[in-house]
Order: sequence, then structure tokens, then C-alpha cells
Amino acid sequence: MTSLLVIIVLVLLAIAVWQMTKIFDLTQIGASRRNNSGVANDADNNVQGYLMFGFLAFMYIFMIYGLFKWGHLVLGTPASEHGTDVDNLMTISMVLIFIVQFLTQALLFYFSYKYRGKEGNTALYFADNDKLEFIWTIIPVIVLAVLILYGLYAWTNIMFVDEDEDVIYVEIYGKQFSWEARYAGEDNVLGKANVRYIEGINTMGVDAADPYAQDDKVVSELHIPKGKKVVFKMRSQDVLHSAYMPHFRAQMNVVPGMVTQFAFTPTVTTAEMREDEEMVKKVANINKIRAKKSAELVAKGQTALDPYTFDYLLLCNKICGASHYNMQMKVVVDTPADFKKWLAEKPTLGKVLKEEADAKNAKDTTAVVAQVIQK
Repeated sequence: MTSLLVIIVLVLLAIAVWQMTKIFDLTQIGASRRNNSGVANDADNNVQGYLMFGFLAFMYIFMIYGLFKWGHLVLGTPASEHGTDVDNLMTISMVLIFIVQFLTQALLFYFSYKYRGKEGNTALYFADNDKLEFIWTIIPVIVLAVLILYGLYAWTNIMFVDEDEDVIYVEIYGKQFSWEARYAGEDNVLGKANVRYIEGINTMGVDAADPYAQDDKVVSELHIPKGKKVVFKMRSQDVLHSAYMPHFRAQMNVVPGMVTQFAFTPTVTTAEMREDEEMVKKVANINKIRAKKSAELVAKGQTALDPYTFDYLLLCNKICGASHYNMQMKVVVDTPADFKKWLAEKPTLGKVLKEEADAKNAKDTTAVVAQVIQK
């Protein structure tokens, strides 16, 4: 109801402003200095020409201001082998965009001013100019072809996984609004899975009858080893999600009814990234903002915010529902030794399912005995 009232007020305000401008125009009728013919004269054209330059200056100033104001928000050091290629491609693309934008906008507004309407001037008409058309067609074609070929080359290198390569297979499972991960066991093969098998603690729908599934391990926090390629197999339980790991420059849609794949090799452990010079500055800036907010909360008698500590995150980059913003999972990059130790401590899926079945059978047996005693 409040939103409706706000909309009504804004509409009425717009109507009022519109009516006031009409009244103002009526009061200016007959003024000697105003052109009321409806046809622009030289004075009008000069004003519009100068406004063109004013808008050009505003656009350039705002662009430069934005670079200095928000330039520090870029991700910084890539944490995967292919991350450098992605950053290089992005840098080349952005430099080209800025150069082209700077030149074309300057020429556009300059010519708008230079060839503004003047009394007695007539436009020179060209039916066509093959030379000009060739130039402004071939240059974008060459530039775009180079960018596309470079992008395809980088994408092919990122997506290619050698079948004989020593890799780790991990399944990423998305659902509204959380993530789960499943590691292949010693056989390095993920067991079959289907949403029809979801029951009890088997929240990922793993086929318990599949021998390859017995040594799989399900976790709620993703750990990956530095220097080892990890192949992610991705599934969705419900709607379209997108597994996004920004610091690794990795993203892949997670689609219901099919398995998608993305692979990368981590190059920076969580501990190393926390000591990265750029990251230290970012964390300090975040904690400065949180400290200010905490002071406001404490003044109101509320609990202060905890200090921020950097962690890699797996996020959902698709608007998948009301709690999409909170769909994330912590990602930890360990040394190979620490990863091996961490994974060894996790129970296998076969063991977990067996314990659940035993507990259920024991509960059912107890219930039957209780019924007999009652009778």
C-alpha cells in the first residue's frame, strides 16, 4: 500500500511540474529575446553546440572519476592458472573499448558542434563512399576477429582436460539456497546420482547401489589443493544456478537435468591470499567500514559486527529466488598435505548411509518391541 501511495505521489508531482512548465511558456509569449517560431535560429544552434561540448566534458570527467573512485574494487590477483589469461583478455578488451569510446565520442560531439545549423548553410550530400565504408568496416572486423580468436584460444585452453591427466573430481550440487560438494574416493570416480534418490541424509541423491559411490565423500565446505587440477561436475536440484568463484575466474551454469563441467588449477592458498598486499588493503578498508557500522549498532544497544577475514567463496550468479544473495559456500585452498589430511578425516558416503540405516533399523526394532510390550 505504501509503495502504491509513493507511485501516486510521484505521478502527481510529475503532472504538476509539467503544468508549471506550460504556464511558464505562456508567460514568455511576446518576450523580445525568445524565439517562438518553433524553428531553431543561429543562437539556438550555438547553445546546443556548446551544450554538446559540456556533455562531452561531463562524460569524460565522470569516466575518469569512476576509474579513481571505484578502480580499487577489481578482484586483484587471480588464484588459478587460467586466471591470468582471463585478466589479460579483459584488460585488452577494456583498453580497446576506452580508446574507441574516447575517440568516437570526441569526434561525434566535435562534428555535432562544427556542423551545427547556420543560416545560409546547406548540407553536402554523399550517396556513398566506398573507401570510407571499407575503412570503417574492415577495422572493426579485424579487431573483433583478433579478440574472438584470442578468446576462443583462451577458452579452449581453460576447458580442455586431458583424459590421462592426474586430476581430482568434485561434484558441485546447487539447490535453493545452498551448495554441497561431493569428492570422488580412492577410485577417483564419482558415483551415479539422481534427484529421485534424495532421502534422509542423502541430500545429493547419490545412488547408494553404485559401487563407485561407496567411497565418495559429501561435505558442506569446499577444500581444494594448490597446484592440482580440479574437475568440477555440476548439478542442480531445482532451478538454474550459476557456480561462480570470482577469485579463480571460474563460472559455469548449473542446469537442472544435466551435468556441466569446469576445471581449473588453484595457484594461491587461502593463507597466501590473506597475505597478498592488495587483499590486505581491501580487508582493512572493509573492516574500517564495519567498525563504523559496529559503533552505530552498539550505540543502539545491538551486537557489533565481527571483523572480516578473507575467504574464497562459491557464489550463485543467477537470480534463483528470494535468498539468492545468501547462496554461498566457503572455499579453502590448502597445501597438498593439508588437503589430503582434511579429506582423510571425512567419512565415506557408504559408511554414513550404513550408519543411518542401522540407526533407523534400531529405532524401528525398538518401536516394535514397545508395541509388543504394550499389548
